[in-house]
Amino acid sequence: MEPVRILTAVPICDGHDSAINTINLELIRQGVEVIYLGYHRSARDIVRAAIQEDVRAIGISTYNGGHVEFFAEVIDLLRKYQVGPDMKIFGGGGGTITHADAEIMCRNGVDRIFFAGTPLEEMVQYVHTSIGQTVPSLLNEGERGGDRFLAKQLSLIEAGRETSCPESGQARIIGITGPGGAGKTTLIDELVLRFLQTRPKEKRVAILSHDPSIVGAGALLGDRATMIYSQTDRAFMRSIATRGQAGGLSPATAGCLSLLARSGQFEVVFVETVGTGQEALPFGLSHQVAERIILVMPPDYGSRIQLQKIAMLDVADLIVVNKSDLRGARTALAEIEARIRTNRRRQTLLNTQANRHRDPGVNQLFELLFAE
Repeated sequence: MEPVRILTAVPICDGHDSAINTINLELIRQGVEVIYLGYHRSARDIVRAAIQEDVRAIGISTYNGGHVEFFAEVIDLLRKYQVGPDMKIFGGGGGTITHADAEIMCRNGVDRIFFAGTPLEEMVQYVHTSIGQTVPSLLNEGERGGDRFLAKQLSLIEAGRETSCPESGQARIIGITGPGGAGKTTLIDELVLRFLQTRPKEKRVAILSHDPSIVGAGALLGDRATMIYSQTDRAFMRSIATRGQAGGLSPATAGCLSLLARSGQFEVVFVETVGTGQEALPFGLSHQVAERIILVMPPDYGSRIQLQKIAMLDVADLIVVNKSDLRGARTALAEIEARIRTNRRRQTLLNTQANRHRDPGVNQLFELLFAE
């Protein structure tokens, strides 16, 4: 049985997410795959993500007022994009949402509002029964080729079923891997920004992002929460759980990448692995999965002996020491340069600070990847 996939988010002008984080954690412990969009998100951001992720429901946590209007805007956008009532909307807001507000919201199309003091078990039961047992609607023939059609095809691949997406192109695939906390997601977001700034407006980019599944449970797919520039219609992002497979990718990765690359909608597809360890070779020893492979490393990888054990240093085409503002970055560059010198390959070593505006290292990386 496929895990239930839902999207959770906190609306614009709401500056904290402690409540939704608690709920997210309990849901993933109970087998739900939660795509977390983060806080201060617009209705358009939420609806775009829900469509691309092909979720069964949207959960919104709000404490700042304006909830009647915000939930109504989300529902209106879903209707605009012809998303049926099978994608349910639920939410809560502690003592902010009154019972009178909830009645209005439910008449407008909200499925359920949870009030302060609701046990977590009740929320989990709602997700498994009211959401997990609904049957997703089928697409009309006229919807073929759009983001919603593409998203449903990706879901079929994850479920091990056949797809019907026509092949009309071949996008470049760029693989990005590295240990957890190296800044892979932020680096991708910065590369997407430069893509949007330099490519014609009709050009699009896709991101396939992996997060680990908890053993015997669900997964928190949270890379969208740190994305800033990728919240645009020109970027298609899909979050995917490993579902028991070790090594940084999912059993469905190859099929999903093939679909995205050959759909004709994208110039480039970035595929980001789960945070990996010393032995991991998520893209194998060849370039069958990705045209270019980037290894992103933090400066604090440990001693030189630890550096010798990192297998990806022998496979990656480009090696990026990110967070170059941190102590030890210069030493890391020197040690990694000495480590890869014996590989006798044309590997490129760069240092970046992806969280810095207009970082020259990220500029250099983008130019190397997208040089005509």
